[in-house]
Amino acid sequence: MIDKAQRLSYTQQAYALLQKLSLTEKVFMMSGNKNAKELLAEMQANAEKHYNYRPYPAGGLPEKNIPAMNFVDGPRGVVCDTGQTTCFPVSMLRGASFDTELEEKIGHAIGLETKAYGGNTFAGVCINLPYNPGWGRSQETYGEESFHLGKMGSALVTGVQAEAVIACVKHYAFNSMECSRFKVAIKMDKRTEREVFLPHFKDCVDAGAGSIMSAYNAYQCVPCGHSDYLLNQVLKKEWDFDGFVMSDFFWGIRDTVAAANGGQDIEMCTTEWFGNKLVEAVRNGQVLEETIDQATLRILRTLLAFEAERSKVPADQTVVGSKKHRQLALQSAREGITLLKNKEQVLPLVANRIRKIVVFGHLADKELTGDQGSSAVRPAYVITPLQGIANAFPKAEVIQYDGQDLEYAKQLATKADATIFVVGYNYDDEGEFVSKSEETNYTGARGGDRVNGLGLHADEVQLIKAVGPVNQNSTVVLVGGNTIMMTEWEAKVSAILMAYYPGMEGGTALGEIIAGQVNPSGKIPYVIPYAEADLPQVNWQTDQQVYDYYHGYAKLEKEGVVPLRPYGYGLSYTTFDISMVTFSKTEDQVKAKAIIKNTGNREGTEVVQLYVGFMNSKIDRPVKLLRGFQRVSLAPGAEKTIEISCLIDKLKWFNPELNEWQLEQMTYEMYLGTSAAKQDLMVGEITL
Repeated sequence: MIDKAQRLSYTQQAYALLQKLSLTEKVFMMSGNKNAKELLAEMQANAEKHYNYRPYPAGGLPEKNIPAMNFVDGPRGVVCDTGQTTCFPVSMLRGASFDTELEEKIGHAIGLETKAYGGNTFAGVCINLPYNPGWGRSQETYGEESFHLGKMGSALVTGVQAEAVIACVKHYAFNSMECSRFKVAIKMDKRTEREVFLPHFKDCVDAGAGSIMSAYNAYQCVPCGHSDYLLNQVLKKEWDFDGFVMSDFFWGIRDTVAAANGGQDIEMCTTEWFGNKLVEAVRNGQVLEETIDQATLRILRTLLAFEAERSKVPADQTVVGSKKHRQLALQSAREGITLLKNKEQVLPLVANRIRKIVVFGHLADKELTGDQGSSAVRPAYVITPLQGIANAFPKAEVIQYDGQDLEYAKQLATKADATIFVVGYNYDDEGEFVSKSEETNYTGARGGDRVNGLGLHADEVQLIKAVGPVNQNSTVVLVGGNTIMMTEWEAKVSAILMAYYPGMEGGTALGEIIAGQVNPSGKIPYVIPYAEADLPQVNWQTDQQVYDYYHGYAKLEKEGVVPLRPYGYGLSYTTFDISMVTFSKTEDQVKAKAIIKNTGNREGTEVVQLYVGFMNSKIDRPVKLLRGFQRVSLAPGAEKTIEISCLIDKLKWFNPELNEWQLEQMTYEMYLGTSAAKQDLMVGEITL
């Protein structure tokens, strides 16, 4: 891992190189090397030459031994090439695993594959917080909770950079709308900014991230890519970030002088506003050359530090899509797929008793890897749900029917031993927004936010309500990137699995879980309400949007609203008991200690969660917030003593009047359990 100290040790060498560069050369280091018209023409002419088919370079002066910044996008894996790279599950599923160790391993794999294509920067650490789960790119982030986002994002940063590849964290900041992403100005108060939307970015900076990507949207009416407040004051000064900032692509910069003075270090992926325009702005006195020097120094220092480490281990082409990496993708899908209902233990289906399965839904035989925008990964193969189910039940007859004729569907269900409904979304329903004029950049998918609500399509709801009750062995498999409303049809089926977008081996993992070969252990990293009105409301087509302090489970708890499924909820095929819970404190931490036992008859994994409550606060604070978690795997009858700790700094609130973080001297409620729901938690207290 190339930490901050290592990078700073290259400052002198970078400064020496800087002194040898002309103004034009320094600005060249700050500019993407692609030509926009040529890039688009190439993608139009050849479908294989898709977005980021090869790494996108910025700068680079080989005659002076200065490498380019070679960009590779993510976060589902490396987006380069076709039919080669490993397609991991989307980040939302990986967030549902609550497994930071696995996320770090995935980071290692992605770092290795990035290097194999000649990339030295992976821009797939997406940690934006979905204010409303209808955000089309929710799938690219880990969940609704800032603390959890910070932990998972930091793990990915650590893994990627351990392979001497720069991790780029995005999109800084407040980016959680697609349809209005180029025009919307986000507004919020200072506490909301500091306590809800920025902490996870700071966590990744503290973890050593070498790069940050600014967002398209504006904040307080200033484009994020031009924001002196966000880029210079908060990121570089307050957080002491030593790496470089790059713009989001094509439209992330809209003014030469404002961007350069606002703290933007690299314009990506083409040069529209920097380049000659920036040179002229310096010569006209609109931008100080000292500003250019500071940006170039950041770029040089970071590149030199990572280049020195990368040169020690040559790139290995054989790692791309390797068996080891595909196995990681499978493990991730196994850990993240979440069991939301299991009435009378319908699941797992006993293979030797199942002779006929009917799989309903048009998504059953589709490759469900996520949206087709900038995060699209093109692996050698994708196991569909239908394939995975058929593979898991080799002796059963597996039939697929889309369900258009409800009477015929009922007949099929009556004659089957089990029914499975694969329903939800694809890249046309949600994802990175691609307008008609931009379609050639990607694949023609529109994507965007879920402007019509968070429920299933009307025909899918009708199918479940009509056919679900016909067969008691009925399971719904939900496909999507965030909260899907279930209230209307939840009672009509016996079991529900959230599959998210489970990656290239997702169908395999799904089949294994349904057949009981794998015990599900995922936990939803968001809340599922009874009604959409319980969530923050967003105008997806707007120039301005206010984000309030409360969202997700914190909002429901503050308002006394019981959800359909709480944050952190997920069932298992076994049972667990948590006992002997104690809470304690040290000078800088609060801790929970307990014994967890597998009280069922099969091996399983539980995610134990630590929450801290603020009911005694004299200011407006949440009922409680997640402040720790740990995965625990146990054999039947086995038990283990666990300890989960949280830094006391994570209990502070931001005082906007004094512009500082403060710790309230009071008694804090401490909760340990298996979800955010009151009935799933054991309670204690700590006085600070």
